Amino acid sequence: MNSEMNPRQHLVTASVVIPAFTFDRWDNIVKAVDAVQAQSRLPAELILSIDRNPGLFRACQDRWGSAELPVPVKVVANDTAWVPRVATEANSDGVARGYGGGSARNVGARLATGDVIVTFDDDAWPDPECLAYLVAPYEDPSIAAVGGSPIPYFETARPRWFPSSFDWIFGCAYEGLPTGLGPTPRLIGANLSVRASAFRALGGFRVADFDDLDLCTRLASKFGDCAILYEPRAVAHHFVPANRVTWRYFWSRNYLVNRDKVLAFAQMGESASLAAEFNFVLRTIPLHVGAAVRGLFGGSTAELLQLGAAVIGIALAGLGNITGRLQPRRAGQRRPQRDLADPAQTPGYQ
Repeated sequence: MNSEMNPRQHLVTASVVIPAFTFDRWDNIVKAVDAVQAQSRLPAELILSIDRNPGLFRACQDRWGSAELPVPVKVVANDTAWVPRVATEANSDGVARGYGGGSARNVGARLATGDVIVTFDDDAWPDPECLAYLVAPYEDPSIAAVGGSPIPYFETARPRWFPSSFDWIFGCAYEGLPTGLGPTPRLIGANLSVRASAFRALGGFRVADFDDLDLCTRLASKFGDCAILYEPRAVAHHFVPANRVTWRYFWSRNYLVNRDKVLAFAQMGESASLAAEFNFVLRTIPLHVGAAVRGLFGGSTAELLQLGAAVIGIALAGLGNITGRLQPRRAGQRRPQRDLADPAQTPGYQ
């Protein structure tokens, strides 16, 4: 048994952390909080970590701060002074942030008292059994992290051409993940849990962009690949707005994410590996070729369109990776991203 994990093998407790940053997601934040209150296995606490938005902090404090609920809600403010590497989201509050909410998750996790830290996105709401499925594997002291299945909840109809193997673009579970509880190298931050002792042993989320990728890579390096599990029965519904089911969003995410991932991997050092990406390519093309053939024999063209989109998506991902490698100074010309694991840059984090 790894002493750094120091688990309690019975009565494993959980703290839920939800980062939030904009009123644009208010309805979904309410859904997420209500869903946590309705879990069959209740967590010890729910921490709402509000990312640099005083108005949203006050609204959450007014609604839940003193409410008598099955799960007590702590509303905390993340005022960490970090600069996102790429401002990818803008909203009506005038707040810009990077790809991930690693900074806000860290602030919430710092206050968590549970043996397990569970984090959902502010636009994802878990099914009633989600937490029970996420926490159960931690009875095994060798398990460091367990991820659930974020299922897309579309604001508008899903395009016929959009391949399910690319649902990672939405921050959702995608075709090709294990169909039962089993090891996987990557978990999705919208529905993720980690043993608190393992999380703190690594210094928490280290970056704001690709925060879940970075954490899982370092966990696997320290505790072994089999210490990270995917549990598809732990379902959360992840809201997908209409502007994310467009062709422009599809191609830009495939290209830009993989371009910027080059820098993310460089920051991970020896822990970094492209094995998951290569396995994705090797699995995805045959999967869609087979589906396209069956679809044509059945009189459907949707599968052929999805095959075409998958090929283009993989090509764009490859191009993004090549661009990132050929232009290593590109990221350096932007504002540097702060290291969230550095106590000097993440005040008070232990």
